[in-house]
Amino acid sequence: MQWIDRIPLGSLVFGALLLGLAPFAPEPHLWQKLKMLADGSLSRPIDIFDLFLHGALPVLLGIRLVRVAWPRAAE
Repeated sequence: MQWIDRIPLGSLVFGALLLGLAPFAPEPHLWQKLKMLADGSLSRPIDIFDLFLHGALPVLLGIRLVRVAWPRAAE
């Protein structure tokens, strides 16, 4: 997991915001796919791919922030 520590935090924040919020109108894909997941209608392969695509960088950012906040967990 040390490769996550080598990713610049600024680039990760920028990418997570860009992919996490794209497209900006009418609603972000990530939010739409999370709503579909919550109500059980996330079944088409393209929707599952969209969830992983738009959610990958926000998840990496979360992991990176946890590793920055608790450095002993990174060992």
